[in-house]
Amino acid sequence: MLHEPDQHQEIRDAVQQLCKQFPDEYFRKIDEQRAYPEAFVDALTTAGWMAALIPTDYGGSGLSMAEASVIMEEINRCGGNSGACHGQMYVMNAIVRSGTEAQRQKYLPSIASGELRIQSMAVTEPTTGSDTTKLKTTAVKKDGRWVINGQKVWISRIQHSDMMILLARTTPLAEVQKRSDGLSCFLVDLKQATGNGLTVRPILNMVNHETNELFFDNLEIPEENLLGAEGKGFKVLLDGLNAERTLIAAECIGDGYWFIDRATKYANERVVFNRKIGQNQGVQFPIAEAYIELEAANLMRWKACEQIDAHRNAGAAANMAKHLAAKASWEAANVCLQTHGGFGFACEYDIERKFRETRLYQVAPISTNMIFSYVAEHVLGLPKSY
Repeated sequence: MLHEPDQHQEIRDAVQQLCKQFPDEYFRKIDEQRAYPEAFVDALTTAGWMAALIPTDYGGSGLSMAEASVIMEEINRCGGNSGACHGQMYVMNAIVRSGTEAQRQKYLPSIASGELRIQSMAVTEPTTGSDTTKLKTTAVKKDGRWVINGQKVWISRIQHSDMMILLARTTPLAEVQKRSDGLSCFLVDLKQATGNGLTVRPILNMVNHETNELFFDNLEIPEENLLGAEGKGFKVLLDGLNAERTLIAAECIGDGYWFIDRATKYANERVVFNRKIGQNQGVQFPIAEAYIELEAANLMRWKACEQIDAHRNAGAAANMAKHLAAKASWEAANVCLQTHGGFGFACEYDIERKFRETRLYQVAPISTNMIFSYVAEHVLGLPKSY
């Protein structure tokens, strides 16, 4: 059964009230300074929204994926950027689903309270990109510790995280039967690691999205920081990735509605040649089409949430939701910018900022072509293309 938005109106209202404390001017200034929205993230954390998916036994809210997705959607619909903090909501999923009881007891209550931030997942590498099974970062067990060597890239929110989840190869690729085997996940204490085997190099980019290149040089971490079974890290990773893709789909939907709202409002107010520009079919039809595409993407978002909440395999639905939502938000962004004409390029209208932010999601955290490949192989039964 598909969810209707009014089922979550109480959550929407509460998040909207919080976001009113952080108007467009706040995010515009943060973007201009390439800063981190610390006050906004703190407010979300204090209100308990970042602990939405942590079970109540560990101090979290124990909400469903559908409810969590509404939180992310509303942040973006109110003009914010969930990309600054969404990792805190989904990265810990790997601990919830694959961690030992000791790990859950040790970390989840502190993550739920906001005392401990775990917003980073180190997977991608410069030379392998999306070809995760060929990653070159290694973890070797030595004297009761793991020794890490290698390099990662596009690893976000390191400077505003206490811990991250790292994927490394513990068995050489040539020695495994299935290439996704031999990979293991680890919990890394960033405060201890930085400067002691871990070097962090920020990457300046088009969006105010804090991301980095990481270098590991004989970084030592405790043996008990292995997350899940040794050699089965790829599965551990997937526990977080389907949640990530579904939440980002919701963020894109929030962006899309923001763009549609702004375009519609402006088209109803702007008068050129003695008539509102929204009266012209050349203006109103693209807005209407963008809205239709957004509504369709929204339905796939609810389907992905439903499957995750039912503990079914949500890989296909999560990927398709992310693709459709990212595409719809980008189309809405283009329509909004075009509707505003030259004013759309002015920073004070916030469109150019949101335009840059939503464009990211056709590239990250998984590219459009990788989603096509997944659906072709795993849904349609076509031969593996890579």
